[in-house]
Amino acid sequence: MSRPEVTTNPETRPGPRAWLALAVLVIPTLLVSIDNTVLGVALPELSAALSPDASTLLWVVDIYPLVLAGLLVTMGTLGDRIGRRRLLMIGVAGFGVVSLAAGFATSAGQLVAARALLGVFGAMLMPSTLALLRTVFVDRVHRRLALAVWATGFAAGAALGPIVGGLLLEHFWWGSIFVMSVPPMALLLVVAPFLLPESRERTPGKLDLVGVLLSLLAMGPLVLAVKLLGSSGFGPGAVVSVLVGVGAAVAFVLHYRRRVRNGSDPLIDLELFARPVLRYSALANATTMFGLTGLLFFAAQYLQLVLGSSPLEAGLLLLPSFLVTIVAGLAAARLARRFALHQLVSVGLALVLAGFVVSLFLQVDSAVLLLTTAAVLIGAGIGLSETVTNDAILAAAPAEKAGAASAVSETAYEVGAVFGTAVVGGVLSAVYRSTVVLPDGAPAAAGETLGSAVDAAGSLPAGPAAELLASGREAFVSGVDLAAGVAAVIVAVVLVTAGFGLRRAHRAVLAAGASGIAEPALQRSGR
Repeated sequence: MSRPEVTTNPETRPGPRAWLALAVLVIPTLLVSIDNTVLGVALPELSAALSPDASTLLWVVDIYPLVLAGLLVTMGTLGDRIGRRRLLMIGVAGFGVVSLAAGFATSAGQLVAARALLGVFGAMLMPSTLALLRTVFVDRVHRRLALAVWATGFAAGAALGPIVGGLLLEHFWWGSIFVMSVPPMALLLVVAPFLLPESRERTPGKLDLVGVLLSLLAMGPLVLAVKLLGSSGFGPGAVVSVLVGVGAAVAFVLHYRRRVRNGSDPLIDLELFARPVLRYSALANATTMFGLTGLLFFAAQYLQLVLGSSPLEAGLLLLPSFLVTIVAGLAAARLARRFALHQLVSVGLALVLAGFVVSLFLQVDSAVLLLTTAAVLIGAGIGLSETVTNDAILAAAPAEKAGAASAVSETAYEVGAVFGTAVVGGVLSAVYRSTVVLPDGAPAAAGETLGSAVDAAGSLPAGPAAELLASGREAFVSGVDLAAGVAAVIVAVVLVTAGFGLRRAHRAVLAAGASGIAEPALQRSGR
């Protein structure tokens, strides 16, 4: 569907300072993204060094996005009140210090705690960068390009994570993947005050502390329930988590309505979710991140522990998929001028779905090309979808609620990240534990993760070692096949839901005389 080219207002055209500010805003995005993907490459060495069980290993991966997801709404609203640049600087300082602590953790428990604190400070970074981007780029066309660059930074971080991680692990200990964040964060503390403007709500209300508590009690337990279902099945812990999460969510809605009736400012304006464009765009964001983290959880381990690649080789083999993500993200900024939002999002999700379908055919002796093809398909889908959905979410909210809208977008990302690891990792771990056969003399830890099995094989005689490795790799691949199938079903459901939902919003706006769904008029009509 072609649409007229959008013209820009010379008075709002960004100057050199704005583009330098964009470069500064990309740095924390880049580092947070690196912090997510570099861990996947380091999982085998981390498992050997700290000897976590399967549940703890999932916590090492999940606790960061779990805390991040729980606090993003709070931090986005807090940034609207105290200043987005101020909150960004606090987050940068804290993220650098805790990264140093994570790098020198001596136990899995310490690493989980450090990753949780990284989530706290990371939650200060992401909504602030996206909200400041809207402040710096007023013109819609240039803002869409800036969003593409911002999203490219996110994808570039994902691309650099395995590469940088592989290089570091070739020469240093596993903790170096965290310590590497410290110098860039220190640089950011120096240059950001000179290039970034401060912005906040003009008349901020009192922070809704009860809403903060209820949002944490709703988000955390619900995501924890998914983790528990994947790792230990339907037990008392999962039931309690669901009850607490649902109860807190209901209480949050009732609390929100009461504050609105009393004329008080709630933690977040839930009316934002009444806008179809924002609601379905956030759902698509969550699903693309679900696809990325789900893929990364098994891809790095598959390449290293099943196919025998080194950490650096695994990073290089995953590089094409992230490069495709970058290219697709930049291309989406131009394609959005010709195609409707629902068309681009549907194609993007269909590519992610195709990637998981390809993953169904992975075997112990599969060629690397099969996994690379799956990763490229998922990467292309992510890049094509996320640029336009981020633009749609920002445009759907008033300027004074930029932090809250950014938090919605980032919360969707992090919820998707948690569910990707929890669902894919949980299914994979459950299949592995139930199918691996331990030979006599093998430690019980070898039945928890493939990394532990590979480590244990080094201390066994040749016969039992070969038997353990063969059984462990077969069990792992069986887990990948089932996990990829579950992920494919989830993506397919969202593809239908979000695709038709955005299409209905598109038709409603066209009926009202708007020119296209990615334009401001359509965003307003789609609210």
